[in-house]
Amino acid sequence: MTSAVGRVTDSIRERVPPITALRLPRAVDERILAKRWPVHELAAPPAGSGLKPVLGDDGPPLIGHSLDFMRYGVEYALRRIERYGPVSWSRAFGHRIVTLAGPDATQAALVNKDKAFSQEGWRFFIERFFSRGLMLLDFGEHHMHRRIMQDAFTRDRLVGYVDQMGPTLRAGIAGWRTDPNPRLYWSLKQLTLDVATRVFMNMRSGDDARAINRAFVDTVRAATAVVRHPVPGGRWAAGLRGRKVLERYFAENLPAKRAAPGGDLFSALCQATTEDGERFTDEDVVNHMIFLMMAAHDTSTITSSAAAFYLAKYPEWQERARAESLRLGDDIPDIEALEQLHTLDLVIKEALRLVAPVPSLSRKTVKETSVLGHYIPEGTLVGVSPTVNHFDPACWSDPHSFDPERFGEQRREDKSHRYAWLPFGGGAHKCIGLHFGTLEVKALLHEMLRTYRWSVPPGYDVRWDYVSLPVPVDGLPVRLDRR
Repeated sequence: MTSAVGRVTDSIRERVPPITALRLPRAVDERILAKRWPVHELAAPPAGSGLKPVLGDDGPPLIGHSLDFMRYGVEYALRRIERYGPVSWSRAFGHRIVTLAGPDATQAALVNKDKAFSQEGWRFFIERFFSRGLMLLDFGEHHMHRRIMQDAFTRDRLVGYVDQMGPTLRAGIAGWRTDPNPRLYWSLKQLTLDVATRVFMNMRSGDDARAINRAFVDTVRAATAVVRHPVPGGRWAAGLRGRKVLERYFAENLPAKRAAPGGDLFSALCQATTEDGERFTDEDVVNHMIFLMMAAHDTSTITSSAAAFYLAKYPEWQERARAESLRLGDDIPDIEALEQLHTLDLVIKEALRLVAPVPSLSRKTVKETSVLGHYIPEGTLVGVSPTVNHFDPACWSDPHSFDPERFGEQRREDKSHRYAWLPFGGGAHKCIGLHFGTLEVKALLHEMLRTYRWSVPPGYDVRWDYVSLPVPVDGLPVRLDRR
């Protein structure tokens, strides 16, 4: 296993510049990633258990591996598995965190047969900002909230959401004509925020929408603040302010949504009811709206950015996808039309593999357990790493290459293991909005394809910064040419 991962790591080093926002010289990057710190056991296994200890290291004094974890993305994750195997620990954000990498280790945590892994791992990072969102709930409570929320993501609801997002996407993308060389990530981020405020809250552009968008951006960024105290001017303080803005907005508008619901997600959560008559409280609706806005717009921005980059890098795939889009005609596509765009299906799935929007899934053990024969004590923070799974050569042929056909019916490499491909997580907490997100990205790329051709300079490769969720450090410069 070590040699196989080593080959993948060498492949990454040959193909992609080091993933860094620090812009250090390559030699310095290599020294940082190759630095070997003293190895220690996380905890001694119980006598006679036959279990092995989890090995790892603390990294640099004080900060541990916090910056390595956020800045070096795929290469850092693969270096760790090369050294320690699929179960290891490192110090980050002031705690020792166990990383589970590879499909088998992932399956143990996400299937969670002994109910040892809780969502409290997410609470450490985001509870102050996304309190009691669906992703932070556990076991029976989570199941109940998910049953209610499912009513907001039925097929009929999705049809309505697609109809609402289409005009916003078409108008927003047409407006890019004033900037032929945009930093595409930021254009896409604004566009997905506009879609979120329109579809989720039925809010049109204006001062209120801009204030809400700013609050969401600040709240999301705060989750990975290294200084986790409200220092003036810091991310943590901005996130706390953003959370208050969002709470106030949803609380003030909730009574009207209860009384006169519309076709937006806010209304859907206010009205959602199970067959048993279970409904959300006002506080539940506010918490879930704040969480869903974060989950929807950030992941859609990352996925559309990655897919757009690969369509620019591989123009033959751009032309193939465009041909399918043009066959739909000039009408804004409905859900059935979007489902006919099979080339975009392949491209989006491959983009999700190469750039997982959520590169680590957080958990915390509520009792002692074991994974692949390694002892993990109660109260341990755990990170499950889709990033490593998506580059496992046991599951994927030439895993660092862009090859959408690997998802075609003739190959279906994503079926090589149940947890080979998990951009939407897995198990009981698999993303409830995965179909909504996929439809949004398809609709967005469809509008780009029918309006523009776009390209990147020869030899250009995007560098992703993992300080929060993946962000291209240069904003992803492209050349837009109107068709």
